[in-house]
Amino acid sequence: MPEENKTEEKITEKTASESKARDSSAENPDTIIRHHLIAAMAAGLIPVPLIDFVGISGIQINMLRRLAKVYKIPFSADMVKNLIAALIGGALPVSLGSYLWLSIAKAVPGPGSVIGAVSTPVLGGAATYAVGKVFNRHFAEGGTFLTFDPEKAKAFYAEMFKEGRNLAAEISKKT
Repeated sequence: MPEENKTEEKITEKTASESKARDSSAENPDTIIRHHLIAAMAAGLIPVPLIDFVGISGIQINMLRRLAKVYKIPFSADMVKNLIAALIGGALPVSLGSYLWLSIAKAVPGPGSVIGAVSTPVLGGAATYAVGKVFNRHFAEGGTFLTFDPEKAKAFYAEMFKEGRNLAAEISKKT
C-alpha cells in the first residue's frame, strides 16, 4: 500500500508541474500574440467581405483581454475597440484603407477574390501582431488602457506591423 501512495504522489506532482508549465507558456505575452496572429490570419480567409474584418477585430480584442489579464489590468471591451481603431487608423491609414479594400475585393469574382484571399490574412495577422506588441510593451512599462496614447505608439506600431507582415508571410508560406 505505501508503494501505491508514493506512485500516486509522483504522478500528481508530475501532472501539477506539467500543468504549471503549460499555464506559464499560455500566459506568456509573446505566445498570446503569436496565437492571435495565427487566428487573425485564419479569419482573413473568410470569403465574405467585411466579415473577415469583424472577425479580426474580435480576435484583437480577445488578445488584449488576455494580455490585460497577464498584467492584471482592468479590461473594457468598448475602450479597447476605440484604442485599437485610434492606433491602427492613426498609425497606418493607407494600410487600413488597403486592408478594407482587399476585404471588399473578395466580392469581385476572379482576380479580386484571389488577391483578397491572399493578402487579407497577411495584413490581418500583421495588424494583430503589431497591436499585441504595442500593448504588451505599454503594459510591461506599467501602462494601462487609461494611460495609452495612440499618438506616442505610432512609430513602434509601424515597426511592429512590418515585423508582423514578415512573420505572417512566413507562416503563410509554410501552410
